[in-house]
This record gives sequence, C-alpha cells and structure tokens, in this order.
Amino acid sequence: MDRGYTRVTVSRKCERFIKGGHIWVYGDEVLAVDGSYENGDIVDVLTEKGRYLGSGYINDHSKIRVRIISKNANDRFDEAFYRRRIDYALDYRLTVMGEDFSSCRLIFGEADGFPGLTVDKFENVLAVQVLSLGTDRIKGMLFRLLVASLRERGYPIDAIYERNDVRVRALEGLSPYKDFVRMEGLRDDIGSEVQITENGIKYLVDFVNGQKTGFFLDQKYNRRAVAKLARGKRVLDCFTHTGAFALNAAAGAAHVTAVDVSQHAIDMAKRNAALNGFDNIDFVCANVFELLTQAENEHRRDWELIILDPPAFTKSRATARAAERGYKEINLKAMKLLPRGGYLATCSCSHFMPDEQFRRMLFSAAADANVSLRQIECRQQSADHPILWGVEETDYLKFYIFQVV
Repeated sequence: MDRGYTRVTVSRKCERFIKGGHIWVYGDEVLAVDGSYENGDIVDVLTEKGRYLGSGYINDHSKIRVRIISKNANDRFDEAFYRRRIDYALDYRLTVMGEDFSSCRLIFGEADGFPGLTVDKFENVLAVQVLSLGTDRIKGMLFRLLVASLRERGYPIDAIYERNDVRVRALEGLSPYKDFVRMEGLRDDIGSEVQITENGIKYLVDFVNGQKTGFFLDQKYNRRAVAKLARGKRVLDCFTHTGAFALNAAAGAAHVTAVDVSQHAIDMAKRNAALNGFDNIDFVCANVFELLTQAENEHRRDWELIILDPPAFTKSRATARAAERGYKEINLKAMKLLPRGGYLATCSCSHFMPDEQFRRMLFSAAADANVSLRQIECRQQSADHPILWGVEETDYLKFYIFQVV
C-alpha cells in the first residue's frame, strides 16, 4: 500500500511489539526507509512483508526513531484529527475525574496519542512539557485547539506556560527553555503561581519554578487514602516537596513532621500550611536518608505513620539495582522506626522499578527489620494519568499502604 508517506520497514521483533500495543520504533529496529523526509515528519511503519503497522513522527536524532500516533490506515493527520484526539482526552478526564477536573492532567503523552506531550491544568493555567520533535513542530496548533475545546466546555484558560527546561529535549534535537505561550486570548503577565484545591486542601502551585510542571497530580487519591489513616496520629512525611501528603495528613493528624532537602520546596510547603491555617506541622530542611539514620541511631519512636514519597531513584534500567538499594534503605529504616502496629505508606514513581521488583524489595526490607507487613492498600496513579496496556512506560507509580506488625 502507498499512502503518500515515507515508508519505514521494521524488524519482526518490532512488529511483535507494535502488534502487542507498543508505539515506539527504536533506531536499530529500522530495516529500510523508502522516501525522503525531514525530522518530525509523519511516516508509515510497515512489516517486512509491506503490511501497515502504523504512522508516526520520525526523528533521526532520537534513539526512538519513530513515535507512532495512529494504527488506523484511514487516518489523515489534519487539524480535524488532532481536534478529535484532544476532545477524546478532555471527555475522558471529565468522565473519570468529575469535580476534580479543575486541576488534573489533561494529556498524558503516549497514553493519549500525543507522544512526548504533558498538559497539566491548574485551574485557569495550563503547564505543559513538549519532549518530542514531531509534537513540538505542531504545538502551536495543539495549544490553540486545546484552549478552544476547553472554553467550549465552560473552562476558560488564561495562560499556558511551557516547562521545556529539561535536558531530555536534547535527545530529540530540541533546546531547553521555559516561557509563556504568546497566543491570541492568552496572557503572559499572571506571575508564576496559581492557587488550586485538592481533596479540600488549598495549595499554591509554582508552575514556573517548581519541579516538573509545579505539582504532582498523580498522587491525588493516594494522599486522600493516607489522610484517613493519619487521623489522630503522629506522622512523618519524607520527601514532602511542597507539602501535599503532609497537608492532607495534617487535616486530621495530631502532628506532622515534613522533610525535604530543598529549601525552596520547604518554603512553599510552609506557605501552603499557612494558607490552610494548619499549625500542627513542623517543616525540616534535611536529607531524608541522614534524618532517618539519625532517628534510627537514637532509637526514636516519634511517629505512628511514615510516608515515603521519594523522587525516581532510577531513570534507566542500568541503574535499577542501585535504585533498589536506595529504596530498601529508606523503607528498612522506616520499618525500624515504627512501633508495632504503626503504618507505612511507600511508593516508587519510576517505571524502571517494576512492581514485582518493588514488592521483592519491600519483603526483603521487612525481613531485615524483623517485622511483617499487613497490606492495607495497593494503589497506582490517578485516572488522569491512564495506563495504556502494552506501553509499560505509562505504568509507573506503585503505592502501598501497610500496617507494620
């Protein structure tokens, strides 16, 4: 078949992966290219026998040579195609998030058919990241369509801020930067913060200077689950960032100690606590590993619930083993610090740490701490970060709540 696009023939191994649901073609899986193209163009991906597998953006700068956006040979990649994709993404969030739509992830990259694109909605501000060349080339159109679709649904958008200040863009041949999107109907003079409400807790989100897009929306309902356990308890929240778990816990806890190594994060967490009128939180700027070690050496039993929400300890398979040691260290220390009958909420946000390996690490830590784990809940990311089966990279967050007995 000839659809007018450059044809990329891939290996049988790649064919199996694509038929199994995956949507990436690595450079060493390309057998032949028939036709000319510019990086970022749409190409057709074919089997060795010439059968159509899908269409996607090609980029010779990237290890991911082609990022497939459609497996439908009838698709034509015009403005109407992208508007349909955006409408699907918004309608899905309106369905699964309900009243929480005001602040949620609107587009989750490959899971929504937009490779490398993240769009987080913080009330009337969109914070976005564009990490693939093909998407970067059409982002102006996508932003315009997204704003139009939101406004039609009764959700006006005042500003879009690009958080493209990440080194991974270099792997796509793109430069890092951050700035407001200048487009008709949008503002670029609203400052760097916006106030949101999640689970009844108010937060200031620094979408200009905060980590990633400024706030981690994927733990929304995990924070709510922890808040139920925190009632009346003394709580330690490790890697608190801007205080999201700590504040959810503080709504009912006897006392919360929130720890992070970043003074900027701690300062924002303090402001968030003040915004909610909480005076039962202590904020500590410290290295969590060192704080847990000191507490263990001092045989302290200060907390009845410990929350471990670390950043991704690994961003590649090559460092997964080293990351496992880091995860085990903090979990082992937490288990030792808790009294019998205490509670542990622990997670990993790296897809390079699969659930089986994470569970094995927890079991080993419990054995070394001479405790048993009574599982209360096993959770994942919230539904605005959907898991696309066959694309393991979208299945990244493991979240467990235990009683330590």
